[in-house]
Amino acid sequence: MLQRQAAGAQLGLRGARRGAGLPSPCGPMPRRAAPAPNPSARATQLDALRAASTSALHASPCSQPARARRCVAAAAHGSLPEYTLEARPPARLAIFVSGGGSNMKAIHAACLDGRINGEVVAVVSDIPSCGGVSYAREHGIPTLTYPLVKKGEAAGQGLTASQLVDGLRNTYDAEFVLLAGYLKLIPGELCRAFPRAMLNIHPGLLPSFGGKGYYGERVHKAVVASGARFTGPTVHFVDEEFDTGPILAQRVVPVYPTDTPKQVAARVLKEEHAVYPHCVAALCDGRIAWREDGVPILWEAK
Repeated sequence: MLQRQAAGAQLGLRGARRGAGLPSPCGPMPRRAAPAPNPSARATQLDALRAASTSALHASPCSQPARARRCVAAAAHGSLPEYTLEARPPARLAIFVSGGGSNMKAIHAACLDGRINGEVVAVVSDIPSCGGVSYAREHGIPTLTYPLVKKGEAAGQGLTASQLVDGLRNTYDAEFVLLAGYLKLIPGELCRAFPRAMLNIHPGLLPSFGGKGYYGERVHKAVVASGARFTGPTVHFVDEEFDTGPILAQRVVPVYPTDTPKQVAARVLKEEHAVYPHCVAALCDGRIAWREDGVPILWEAK
């Protein structure tokens, strides 16, 4: 246990130093010998792997299955190899929003300052007048409306699902789709058009406090009402249901006995703005591997 805690502290320090722009300590981290195989030890190792993957300090893109299996096996035994980045053109990102788009702004800023090797090529919203759309227009980013608006000043505007897929794939040549506070269910056509290439961020620790109707402050109210002592954002891949796709990363945020939902929301949002760009950077770099059981693993860049 003490060894695992020490290793976790070293990884946390490395992430903190990198985030602060400080030089990494010289020399590789010492390797521990692999433990003798036994059922309880293996269960502990797999628990450690899951914890590592949710903290967003992870593993290599390993695009070929055999290499991916070796990387995952190494991680399961406490060794988290780093991935050396290769030069590649910026990835083309489409971001979906329904409100102010604070996570979209965090991702866009990370693209501009080089933390993400990508560019935002389109913003999609179900509310043409929302703050996220206004921000996109101010920064010269094309905007699309989906689905078709049925009421209000924008009635009649919007695309069908097939038009949306065609526009993103063929007009804007989008490689990845990022949901950043988008409240509509994603159509199956879009999920099938972007397999393992669409991320969402949820303001709670999935699988708890997720599903239809759990969004924004509703999540934080439910967390406070439950008496939970921890919460935090979850970044996950998107499937055809609400909040059920494979989890890529999570950040743990404390909930104090006297907290209000707004206080919890502010604490969680700060972590959202850190973990989502981190995950998007890994997606753009190709630093995500997949276990045989369909669980994604994020590899840390060297």
